[in-house]
Amino acid sequence: MSTSPVSVPSPQDTAGAQTLRRGLMVLRLLTRAGPGGLRMGEICRQVALAKSTAVRLTRTLVDEGFVLQDSVSGRYRLGPEAFAVGLAAEPSYELQRLAAPTLRALAAESEDTVFFTVMHGYENICLSRDEGDFPIRNQLLKPGDRVPLGVGAGGCALLAALADDEVAKVLALTQPVRQQKYPRCTDDAVLRLVREARERGFCVMPGLLLPDAFAVGTVVRDGNGQPVASISVAAIKSRLGATRSTLVGHRLVQASAQITALATPPRPAR
Repeated sequence: MSTSPVSVPSPQDTAGAQTLRRGLMVLRLLTRAGPGGLRMGEICRQVALAKSTAVRLTRTLVDEGFVLQDSVSGRYRLGPEAFAVGLAAEPSYELQRLAAPTLRALAAESEDTVFFTVMHGYENICLSRDEGDFPIRNQLLKPGDRVPLGVGAGGCALLAALADDEVAKVLALTQPVRQQKYPRCTDDAVLRLVREARERGFCVMPGLLLPDAFAVGTVVRDGNGQPVASISVAAIKSRLGATRSTLVGHRLVQASAQITALATPPRPAR
């Protein structure tokens, strides 16, 4: 299953906005590629752009310092300006660092794969994946991947935490992407999961992305009670039957409360 950057098309896009979107696609691709970088042919293939367009965009990013080209291998990787932007955004990811020990403990306890994601607009961005010891692992997401809200157990848990009018808006805006890349995540299917998540306090995702890929997810709130992130445990179907899904769900709710408490500064004594 592809987890390429999600971009909700807008009929109001100008030529400049389209160029910006394409340039950001290249940056996201190089972010996921890591320090080894990519050759131009790989960039062209993975962003599905004409070679002339990909070359023009990448060279512009090189000129601006967001991308570097290795003089020996010819591979492209992120440059100093991208690092500076990351440092500026770094405080937003404090929550993930605070959550890291809890996430590792969950992976060891469940022996399955634990994902931590953050909500960004109408998307859910994976920040970390912790692997348990069970030999069959969920590979649907990796850090840096982004999917529409409502896709995946964590995304559904986040969507369920929003007001009904926001849920409707998200479904309307993400419908083209879901229809193309996640055809089983229809409006009806997602709304059913939202209702169930609100009743249970966590979401159970029954193989909507892949038939044998089940997951349980819950929302993480900030100190003001606003939904900001999610934790999910993913495994094969046989490991997440009704009884174990419920046990995992309650454990995730407990872990979510712990993370929120860690991220909430203590009130000054009176």
